[in-house]
Amino acid sequence: RCNAVDLTKVHSHTTMSAANNSNESYCTFTLASDVTAGGLPSEEEIAKQLESNDPKIKRHALKAAIMAMLGGEALPRILMQVIRFCINSDDKPLKKLCMLYWEVVPKYQEPTSDEVLRAASGGQTVQRKLLPEMILVCNALMNDLNHPNEYVRGSMLRFLCKVKDEEILGPLIPSIKACLQHRHQYVRKNAAMAVFHAHRLHGETLIPDGPELMDAFISAETDIGARRNAFLMLYNESEELAIQFLAKNLDDVVKFGDGFALLVLDLTRKACRRDPNQKSRFVRVLFQMLSAESPAVSYEAAWTLISLSNSPTAIRAAAVTYTSLLNSQNDNNVKMIVLERLEKLKGKHSKILQELLPDIMRGLSSPNPDVCEKVLDVAMALVSNKNVADVVTSLKREVSKTTQESSDSSEEKGKVYRNMLIQAIHGCAVRFPDVAESVVHTLMDFLSSDGGMQVIIFVRAIVEKYPDLRPAILTKLINTVDEVTNTNVMCICLWILGEYCETSETVKDAYDTITEQLGEAPFIVQAKDKKAREEAAAAAAKGPELVTKNVVLADGTYATQTVYSEPKVNTALDNTPNLRKMIVGGDIFLGSVVSSCLTKMCLRGADVGLDALTVKSMTVNSLLTMCGIVKMAEVTVSAQKSSLADCSDRVTLCCRALLDPKANAILKQALLSEGKSSFAIFLKSVQGKEGKTKEESKDDVMSTQADDLIHFRQLKSLTAQAGDLDLDDGSDLARATGYADGNSLLTNELSHVYQLSGFADPVYAEAFVTVHDYDILLDILVINRTPNTLANLTVELSTMGDMKIVERPQSHTIGPLDQINIRASIKVSSTETGHIFGTIVYEDASTQEKGYINMNDIHMDIMDYIRPATCTDEVFRSMWAEFEWENKVAITTSITDLIEFLDHIVSSTNMKSLTPFDRDENGSFLAANLYAKSVFGEDALVNVSVEKKDDNDGKLAGYIRIRSKTQGIALSLGDRITSVQRGLPPKNE
Repeated sequence: RCNAVDLTKVHSHTTMSAANNSNESYCTFTLASDVTAGGLPSEEEIAKQLESNDPKIKRHALKAAIMAMLGGEALPRILMQVIRFCINSDDKPLKKLCMLYWEVVPKYQEPTSDEVLRAASGGQTVQRKLLPEMILVCNALMNDLNHPNEYVRGSMLRFLCKVKDEEILGPLIPSIKACLQHRHQYVRKNAAMAVFHAHRLHGETLIPDGPELMDAFISAETDIGARRNAFLMLYNESEELAIQFLAKNLDDVVKFGDGFALLVLDLTRKACRRDPNQKSRFVRVLFQMLSAESPAVSYEAAWTLISLSNSPTAIRAAAVTYTSLLNSQNDNNVKMIVLERLEKLKGKHSKILQELLPDIMRGLSSPNPDVCEKVLDVAMALVSNKNVADVVTSLKREVSKTTQESSDSSEEKGKVYRNMLIQAIHGCAVRFPDVAESVVHTLMDFLSSDGGMQVIIFVRAIVEKYPDLRPAILTKLINTVDEVTNTNVMCICLWILGEYCETSETVKDAYDTITEQLGEAPFIVQAKDKKAREEAAAAAAKGPELVTKNVVLADGTYATQTVYSEPKVNTALDNTPNLRKMIVGGDIFLGSVVSSCLTKMCLRGADVGLDALTVKSMTVNSLLTMCGIVKMAEVTVSAQKSSLADCSDRVTLCCRALLDPKANAILKQALLSEGKSSFAIFLKSVQGKEGKTKEESKDDVMSTQADDLIHFRQLKSLTAQAGDLDLDDGSDLARATGYADGNSLLTNELSHVYQLSGFADPVYAEAFVTVHDYDILLDILVINRTPNTLANLTVELSTMGDMKIVERPQSHTIGPLDQINIRASIKVSSTETGHIFGTIVYEDASTQEKGYINMNDIHMDIMDYIRPATCTDEVFRSMWAEFEWENKVAITTSITDLIEFLDHIVSSTNMKSLTPFDRDENGSFLAANLYAKSVFGEDALVNVSVEKKDDNDGKLAGYIRIRSKTQGIALSLGDRITSVQRGLPPKNE
């Protein structure tokens, strides 16, 4: 309601809002609270200070008077004092304070009791009577309008834009009209605004010739601001005159400034919305504004052109403007807005956007990964057979930049950006097989980088889908497997080599490469190597040794020399192949994969034409290697020690397949064929789900019901067209405020209303809490339930948690049985459950007794800050291993269905499930990963492991584990899950 302003600056053109109660009459501003330090002076003190000759004392007294009147004090004596001692002052800050005082002071006489009773009994209504003192005020305002100083004139004209009283504005109209001819543009600009304000409120009575006057004024005006204000009046009060002026000056519209151009665009939308036949009158000016220097004008012109025309020429011109804004603006918010516009265009005009795809791809140069992700989303939807080669070339070039540029902004985007590029290339290769071959070999160079997991998953899919590319890919993989440093990537590499090496050359080369990387058993750190490693680690932990000694310089003088001596790093282990390092380091799971891979190669060796001696040699070496792996698993102490039994069983099975002919006959087909077939089925199911998701996303969402009224704008009467309210504005406002359904507005508001005091308390208070990401707004309704006036009523708030009160409520005076709205702002710095508590302090004006009321706590829910999000399984696993805070919650619920329980947890925690599952399957256990991000960018990971036990009467059991980087999210989310997991909420009948 009230915007804080600097007392020495001029007000903006906002008009006064209607007052909600007596304490907010004529209020359009607030003052800094430093005036009230030490308490406000009394009415007598203020009147005495206003008589002072010192302008500083007068300013302080006038500020105190304004603050007291805002607090509900009448101060009737101060009005005449201000007129006598302040109204004719030449002090500019004091003049500004006087204008603020005229806004606050009551301008009309209070009705007598007889007049009120007469009006209540159905007699004559109470007529407002202007205070006699206001005649002197009007005379002073007129003097300022005729003042020789242009600042005083302009300041007064701006003040008059806030005055709504016809009795005050009437005598000033001739002076306002005279200011339209002033020599200074500042005066003319504000005079045009004052004329607009007066005509809008009292046009027929005060200034009936306003549009004609402004039409003559704008024709001769040369100042940009004055012309803009004049056109604003014509646009709102006389649209036909505005269109006529625009038609006469079509060629010069671009020169009239940004504000004027934006008004022209508003006029264009308004006129064409009412009469579509007028589109041709504005097409020329729209195309001119597309090339305007101002990005705001060009953006609005492009949006207006698209909304008015679907012709390819118009769409292409608007799209070109969007792409130029995308590549010329540095603000990431602007880039995201433009990309959203392009994304909407691609649905109906994809062919036109395909021509501009190279320009859109230039947006990848942005250092912000969110912008790059949006660019890739738009670009991937526009890829076709004609441009896929160029797109893939650009993507490969961007991937290369991420490794070539170490200090550039591309490197700062890091792993996230590289993974996005790899996924985009993967999508292109899947949709267009012709580019798969050129893409695979380029990406395989990044197997050793932090994006290696995405690359190897892509390679695995390509190897399965395109058999013609297998020989070249396998050869490249065999040559680069020694560069892989990630354990998970190495596992997939070995699985690919074991499954798809189907020729004698590839089997022999792959086997030799793997055994060479493994080396010979045992795979255990020797005692001497272990001791040397421990000594090197101890030396490194000590850090450099500082040695200080005296030396003689060349000129014979002495000096002190300080030398840092660092221990030599033992590089003997650095020559060990990566695969052997991983096995020796205790990676039991990788050892199982190695055993399976070597077994498959030995079984396939005889089938692909290798001689018996070679196959036998491979088998013997494989058995020795597998024995060494099992020995390593038994001896080495590692985090995977629990996998020892599984590793032993798997290696034993492989050994039996190689040694026992009967086991060979049973297991050979399963080992060599079923892995590939299962993977092929998995790929088909993934593609089917992606296609199904795309089809569902294309389905039209019901926006209106079948029995809703249909509004035809063309059939509305001219009187309705001229009004400010449109029948469709309600739905537009609902979408703009985030309420898609009108019924949800009241429901959401009521869910955020907290009762702070009881109904029996002298002061009743309740708060409406609005959460805006980083801050919380409290709108506190305070009702005086006593027949006495309560003075100096203050709501004293305190917070617990990572919350800080930014704007503390001020003191107020509330009349008997009156009410007031008090606002407070609280800054939030992290996602943590917090509490807001406090006390209401007041003073009874009649008894002079102080009262205190302790308010109920406001509990801030973590759900206000949590937003569903998605990430890949690899990113989830890496964050799960990295985050140190974990909260483990045991499952205790009355829900008996696994899927129903998971859906309940997902909806109650506002998270997204990353684990795909089939709802038609009936199982006895379920495991799923959930992910969400807070508005502060913090990650929340949840793993749900639930089992339906037969011996527990069909009840669910298990654990929900929450991990996060900060303790607050883990604890708050755990409390939330504990409170909601017990059962489903009752359904409304």
